[in-house]
Amino acid sequence: MKRIRNIFDNKTKKVLNVYFTAGYPALNDTITIMQSLAEAGADIIEIGMPYSDPLADGPVIQESSSVALINGMTIQVLFDQLANCRSNPLLADKGIILMGYMNPVLQFGFEKFCAAAVEAGVDGLILPDLPEFEFENEYGKIIKKYGLDFIFLVTPETTDVRIKRLDELSSGFLYAVSSSATTGGNTDLLAVEKYLERLQSMKLKNPILVGFGIKDKTSFNAASKNSNGAIIGSAYIKVLGEMKDIQLSTKEFIQPIISD
Repeated sequence: MKRIRNIFDNKTKKVLNVYFTAGYPALNDTITIMQSLAEAGADIIEIGMPYSDPLADGPVIQESSSVALINGMTIQVLFDQLANCRSNPLLADKGIILMGYMNPVLQFGFEKFCAAAVEAGVDGLILPDLPEFEFENEYGKIIKKYGLDFIFLVTPETTDVRIKRLDELSSGFLYAVSSSATTGGNTDLLAVEKYLERLQSMKLKNPILVGFGIKDKTSFNAASKNSNGAIIGSAYIKVLGEMKDIQLSTKEFIQPIISD
């Protein structure tokens, strides 16, 4: 079942993908956070696998990864936590994506990782440091064998030729990074609009979600104007870090963003 495809078939605009770091703020918060996001209205839940050297992430997510690792989060612990998540009615039809880096995945065993991800109910992967060449010649075959979507990232500096190639290799959606900075920074909405208009004009095969710097209703709506929706990460991590009630804090954060 291609849940992510179904999400975009049923909702072509303002699809909301929310990222959080597994194991943060506490080791066993994973399912509580997922349930809270689903209940609040997130369409796709992106779970970050903490890593000691997260190159694409800004200070907020880096700090959450450090805390999660200290708390004892590992890939195996995460899979154990996700084991029965699809039996929860709130999570049955939500997209679930794992985002992380190749080093810990390779240490776990790449095919073993893909098999365990599918068993745990995961739909797709984002691995920013998996090169296109290695995807095409080795790892992509394994990912496809297990029916997982794989999402490549493009930036405003990515050439049209490369964008089209990465779009062809991707499934689920294409991750349009709003700038070449790390996550959590401020976003030039006018520059992003021109960039997204360029992507739209290319008539790519995949839906487009915009990430980096999306933090509130204004930035979410601006990003969604010329795309299928957006990804929120650092702003939500900050909410979780305030140590309030997870369910209530998530609802208070998400619902104003998606309200008409």
